[in-house]
This record gives sequence, C-alpha cells and structure tokens, in this order.
Amino acid sequence: MEYEEVITRLKDLSQNKSAEQMARFGITPKKAYGVKIPDLRIFAKEIGKDHQLAASLWESDIRETRILACMIDEPKMVTEEQMEQWAMDFDYWELCDQCCMNLFEKMPIAYLKAVEWSFRDEEFVKRAGFALMARLAVSDKNAEDTKFEEFFPHIIRESTDGRNYVKKAVNWALRQIGKRNIALNEKALEVSKEIHKIDSKSAKWIASDALRELESEAVQKRIKIRNPKKRVRN
Repeated sequence: MEYEEVITRLKDLSQNKSAEQMARFGITPKKAYGVKIPDLRIFAKEIGKDHQLAASLWESDIRETRILACMIDEPKMVTEEQMEQWAMDFDYWELCDQCCMNLFEKMPIAYLKAVEWSFRDEEFVKRAGFALMARLAVSDKNAEDTKFEEFFPHIIRESTDGRNYVKKAVNWALRQIGKRNIALNEKALEVSKEIHKIDSKSAKWIASDALRELESEAVQKRIKIRNPKKRVRN
C-alpha cells in the first residue's frame, strides 16, 4: 500500500470526538485523527509488513501514522539506531507503550535495551525501558526466571522517580514479573516490601499497589493453577 492511500484511509476512519477526548488520558500527540487502536490493528493487518512504509509513516509525526508504523515494521530490518531514534521521539505514554508492545519487544536486543533505557533521564525513554520489562514478562513465555530477576535491581533503583509515567511503568514491570509464576511472585513480593521501606512517596505507592495485586487471592490462585508443580523457593 502507498503512503497516500494510508493517509486517505486514516482520514476516513477519523473520529474527531475521540481525538478531543484523548487528552483526558494523557494522550497528547501534536496531531491526531482519533482512530481507535482496534481499528488501527485491523488496518495494519490489511497493509502487512512494510519496513519502508513504516519509516515514512513514522516521519509524518501523526499519532496514527506512528502507531501504524510500529505495527507494520519488520523486526528483522530494525536496527538499534532506529530503536534509539524512535525512542527519542516518544512524547506521550501511548506511543511509547504501543511501540514497545508491537515492535521493540520482538527485537533480539529487547532485554538489553530494557536495562539500558532504565538508566536514561528522558521520561518516556525511561518508561520504555520498564514497559519492555513488563511486556517481556508477558510475551516471552520460554524465558528463564533469571532474565526477569535481573530486572529487579533496576526496578528498586528507579522506584524513587516521582514522574507519573515513570513510576507507573516501574510498577507495571514489577507486577507483570510477579504474575509470571510462583517463584517470581515470591521474589517480587520481597522486592515490593524492600521498596516500601524506601523514604519516597513514589516508592511507597509502587510497592503498595504491587503488593495489593500480587498478594490478591485472584493472582495467587491463577499462578498456582498455571504452575502446579513449581515449588516456592525458600
């Protein structure tokens, strides 16, 4: 599909009322057509994978073109340089999370970038690091527990960052790792209690929220059903 065809279709799918409402949820692109994510997913499947088109769509700097770009790009053709360039363009949480979910988590260096970006100062690059940790905990079904245990020191370190979109991502990563299996749940609970002791408002919020979910009856029941033969570590 050609670039002009994509733009025409996005205009047809445009919902101005939806665009006006996005700001209430912290979705603040410079320009947007107001197309809903499910509709973008359907459109992306119709387009298929296209690295060159993805590059052109990203350069347009419109909410929908950038989200489509990360949906249709080809992971095998994405370089680390491109990942860095796109991450530096993140200026609101939705774009950050969609890019991590649809593209970056599929990259061979996803674990490396998750840790690397967790050290960055830019709010949405740092968020991308923890969004990747959260997404990998869900999507990488065959990964060893040690790969996620290596994220815990970074979660503890950044738990004092009071910026809203950082602390929510740190919390997200902690909760998703803790819901992966019994052993990681136990470890995540230990980490949450350690974070709660830190003299920081954001750290206490991250820990309290994580403890509430990870200790809940629903989560405990789910992970025990999913991992009936796995023993809790001493």
